[in-house]
Amino acid sequence: MLKLENSNKNNNNYKSNKPSKDNRPSFPKRAVITGGMPYGNKQLHFGHVGGVFVFADTYARFLRDRIGKDNVIFVSGTDCYGSPIAESYRKLKESGEFDGTIEDFVRKNHESQEKTLRDYDISLDLFGASALDEPAKIHNVVSDKFIRRLYENGQLEKITTSQFYDEKAGVFLNGRQVIGKCPVLGCQSEKGYADECDLGHQYMPSSLIDPKSTLTGETPVMRDVVNWYFRLTEYTKLLGEYVDRIKKMPNVRSLVSKTIGEFLEPPVVHIKKELREDYEKIKDLLAHHTLTDDPKKPSFTICFDTLDERDAATEIMAHHGLRFRTGKTLVPFRLTGNIEWGVKAPDLEDEKGLTVWVWPESLWAPISFTCAYLKSKGIDMEHYKDYWCSKDSQVYQFIGSDNIYFYGVAEMAMFMALKKGEITSDPEDGEMQLPILVANNHILFLDKKASSSGSIKPPMAADLLNYYTAEQLRMHWLGLGLGTRSVSFQPKPYNPDAKPEDNDPVVKEGFLLSNVFNRAIRSCFYYAQKYFDGKMPVGTPDADVIAECEKAILEYERYMYKFEFHQVTYVLDSLVRKSSKVWSKLSREADAADDNELRKKTLINVFHYIRTAALLLHPLAPEGTEMLREYLGFGEDFWSWDHVFEGMDYFCKGESEHQLKFLEPRVDFFKKHPSQLAGSEEN
Repeated sequence: MLKLENSNKNNNNYKSNKPSKDNRPSFPKRAVITGGMPYGNKQLHFGHVGGVFVFADTYARFLRDRIGKDNVIFVSGTDCYGSPIAESYRKLKESGEFDGTIEDFVRKNHESQEKTLRDYDISLDLFGASALDEPAKIHNVVSDKFIRRLYENGQLEKITTSQFYDEKAGVFLNGRQVIGKCPVLGCQSEKGYADECDLGHQYMPSSLIDPKSTLTGETPVMRDVVNWYFRLTEYTKLLGEYVDRIKKMPNVRSLVSKTIGEFLEPPVVHIKKELREDYEKIKDLLAHHTLTDDPKKPSFTICFDTLDERDAATEIMAHHGLRFRTGKTLVPFRLTGNIEWGVKAPDLEDEKGLTVWVWPESLWAPISFTCAYLKSKGIDMEHYKDYWCSKDSQVYQFIGSDNIYFYGVAEMAMFMALKKGEITSDPEDGEMQLPILVANNHILFLDKKASSSGSIKPPMAADLLNYYTAEQLRMHWLGLGLGTRSVSFQPKPYNPDAKPEDNDPVVKEGFLLSNVFNRAIRSCFYYAQKYFDGKMPVGTPDADVIAECEKAILEYERYMYKFEFHQVTYVLDSLVRKSSKVWSKLSREADAADDNELRKKTLINVFHYIRTAALLLHPLAPEGTEMLREYLGFGEDFWSWDHVFEGMDYFCKGESEHQLKFLEPRVDFFKKHPSQLAGSEEN
């Protein structure tokens, strides 16, 4: 039986739609969170932060509160190698826009990325770089061991393929030095590179439509090269078992299982129906295949028994000028290449001087970064196994939907293949455990898909901070619902169609905190300062207040377990607004009666709402909630879920009243951006 998540063994009876104190999800004892790896040829645009990193950070912060911060490692880093970086560097060097080595180039971008993540309160334990400093040294060792283990387990094969060669320039072309149209059926990408398009589809280089060299603009020729490939085509059955199981898991999105399943189809070719006559002329030259003609589709499909037979057929069809598109299926996963700027591959058999293709080494780079983090803390690097190879632990990988093929197909199969002996999908304790993938849909920009390499340029993440606070953007992105659908990011300062009187959709969730929650918190502090010498009365809240807060905690925990971050924001919206309404009602009644006992009860009740809301907000809005904890005068255990149902009285340790830090007039715990200070208030 495939065991995908350690904590699942404790969740067999968990009913995710019926939260209660007796029916709560369980979490692992230890966890690793990863946030993908941005390429080292650019700054971070809003999609990197708002589509992946904010979600990964929120979950990492939640788990630190939930299972203890010493049990959570959050890593990511700059993806320094590969043809996109080499090509960007070449162009800038030739144009005179950059003066330095390629290592200088990636270091400059790495430092820029790291600063941006800090500015957004992304709490990485380590943001490394695959080509820089100590993490790079460790990554080189991990890469060598990883590939050698696959080789020793019989999971690698040498394949001779044709690689694009620019005869005018006299060089082999790397992946990004060739551009054409993606040959995969249904893909609309006009940016197909040597063997993958910008949407993540893979194909054989010979299938690329209308290839051109980016060096000379000439049509390149094909020359033979030998590389090492992982035997991915042998994992159809095991990956099928994996998909069947994750479909039943409440904390794995259907987007993940559906996308992986698409690549487990048999090898097929799609041909437009108007070309049927051309196909009939050459069909006898093709290996045995079956034909399917769906009257509702514009193409008919021919299905082959093996990938080799399909590839041979495509060569025949291409030779006879018959246009076609290949369907998604498993193909051998390339591990090495001949690009100079890359991790050195181990010398195996008679193949020497190769480098590792950037995609596979980026899949195990988080292991390297985990080792680097442990070493930086004086911990033996072998303890990475406590996080990656133990059934008491779980790895959560936050990615965009474009990368599901690499993380959900290639990575899962390679992790299965690292087992000693028989290759199965059931890892033992001490072997690589299979991560949970948290894949978001596209975050669009003004209703269109934006890409730094496309015609629609996304705003840089750092530039957005000229108009919004980090917490406003974090709250907005978390509330978009990217786990369920693609959603457009519509910042008013960047929207040419926005009118001066239009509300900015980005600030709605942030204004809930800077307006509604700020007022409730300030009111309680000022009330305590006015009537109780700045001391918070301590006591038991009303039963209905306790019940409402417990309900919010259980709903929040359920949604966090399922990575339904937009639902988390709805829970918080309701709780914050409730605290404000209760404050308004009870304080008016107390003041009308000039009743100090009712004033005490008012503060006890509303501070209980504030305590609960702050605890739940802590992973989403860390700066404001940490400031609130400081003014409340409590320690770090205020955030621990070991005390999640406890109220203020628990932390006051038997006090009848608790001294608060003095709050000056108009102090904001959750701030607006300076450009918004003249803006209207939202109820």
